[in-house]
Amino acid sequence: MSDILVLDDVLDAVILIKKILTRQGHSVVTFTEEEEAIEHARKNPVDLAILDIKLKKMSGIQVLEELKKTTPDLKVIMLTGYPTIETAREAIELGAGEYCVKPIDKTELEEKVAGILAR
Repeated sequence: MSDILVLDDVLDAVILIKKILTRQGHSVVTFTEEEEAIEHARKNPVDLAILDIKLKKMSGIQVLEELKKTTPDLKVIMLTGYPTIETAREAIELGAGEYCVKPIDKTELEEKVAGILAR
């Protein structure tokens, strides 16, 4: 299946996403630190990145920009507990293909991941 990177500053969120997507057959690596996630993506193949918009040191938008520098065709889903039109527009302009609102809905996440990977 696919290699998926998940970055969220909430440990429970990355654990939940990893459980859901591992059951789907994906290889999932999780991070709660922005720099570690960026470094992993530079050194390892990643098919999809799932990034929270609100992080500790950087925003998910800034992480998205960094990831796109090394992997321009990387597929990305942004997560947020605070959806706004501005952040959705900015994420899509930078190359995010999907947007999921927290709390994470298992079915929605599975459908969005399957859809973006099929593109």
